[in-house]
Amino acid sequence: MAKPTPPPRGRLGVWLFGAFGGLATTVVVGARAIARGRAEPLGLATELPVAAGIPWQPLAGLVFGGHEIRRGDFASAAAEIHEKTGTLPPALVRSLRADLAAASRNVVPGVMPNAGRTIERLADRTPRRDGPLRAQLAKVEADLRAFRARHRLERVVCVNLTSTEPPLRPSAAHRSLAAFERAIARDDRKAVRPSAIYALAAARLGMPFVHFTPSESAVLPAIREAFATTKTPWMGRDGKTGETLVKSALAPMFAYRNLRVLTWQGYNILGDRDGRVLADDDNKRTKVATKDALLPSILGYPLHTHVGIDYVPSLHDLKTAWDFVHFQGFLGFKMALQFIWQGCDAILAAPLVLDLVRFADLAQRRGESGPMTHLGSYFKQPADVAEHDLHRQWATLVAYLDRVRAASRR
Repeated sequence: MAKPTPPPRGRLGVWLFGAFGGLATTVVVGARAIARGRAEPLGLATELPVAAGIPWQPLAGLVFGGHEIRRGDFASAAAEIHEKTGTLPPALVRSLRADLAAASRNVVPGVMPNAGRTIERLADRTPRRDGPLRAQLAKVEADLRAFRARHRLERVVCVNLTSTEPPLRPSAAHRSLAAFERAIARDDRKAVRPSAIYALAAARLGMPFVHFTPSESAVLPAIREAFATTKTPWMGRDGKTGETLVKSALAPMFAYRNLRVLTWQGYNILGDRDGRVLADDDNKRTKVATKDALLPSILGYPLHTHVGIDYVPSLHDLKTAWDFVHFQGFLGFKMALQFIWQGCDAILAAPLVLDLVRFADLAQRRGESGPMTHLGSYFKQPADVAEHDLHRQWATLVAYLDRVRAASRR
């Protein structure tokens, strides 16, 4: 029999890897705006009636900190975002000046082992040669401990919002935690990416981890073993916010009507630092892999599918996706569907991050561990989840909420 969920006590630490990026900044500004009654909690599923009666951590009780490889602070990052996209009004940011300054003081230099040339070019805060891997891991762990102690936090949730890394070639070093720790001890930089260091630090400290990026290094078998060892909940990878979200909602429609999809061709254009990073073919391969995998799973057969991504600097964070769907119906007649999705990546993703922080904290308070598979609807490539139909993923999430609520009534 499931035990009632302990209520949240005190404040919850939220540690953002990639703290001054557009998404992380929008998360912090949005959370503080909602907490102070200056914005509605639009976009948060944890604020829907279906999530009522769950002991969520109040947004007002979130304390933000993080790692960053660029100089700056949340207020200047918010000003840059407004200049480029207009999503964070100056009046709102000014009203949160003290909150943003306090959060900025909690941001410390990150690490960049084997980050790849494109990500290295973004850095202006951390030297490219920043010590042995063992020292880098120890630094990240020390930063997390200091944050928890300084703010007297019982709990800290870590969220990876760093830039998409190039793929990491699997090796013997990744097959077990012991092998991976030996690779770190011998300073084998080819065996790591920054996300792997961040994830391992969170796992060793028993801090729930949300992997919102496509980088696969944070979900290596060795990292998964580390989370299992400390019985820590985690989930990833690659937040499902735009084109793939629409795909996962629309593709089941063709299956329900027994219409055969012949081709699903997608084309994305975006700017901002994400676009610049994805303009690098090595980094783009990681992203496309998570966007291009769900259609055969949902439809149940192979089809021609392709996702293109191009960097358009003038768009900044206002991404556009165009999809062309060629399908066959009764008597073999061929028809087509086209859609255009235009949205701001950070505005779409920020409420998901806040939801995931709440879910991760809830899971830890309930004594859960391992991949939080009920959160499949939030990710393009959810760990240990074979189901990509958004409707079925949502039903799984609702069933989980029902179990939590039922346990709390006992």
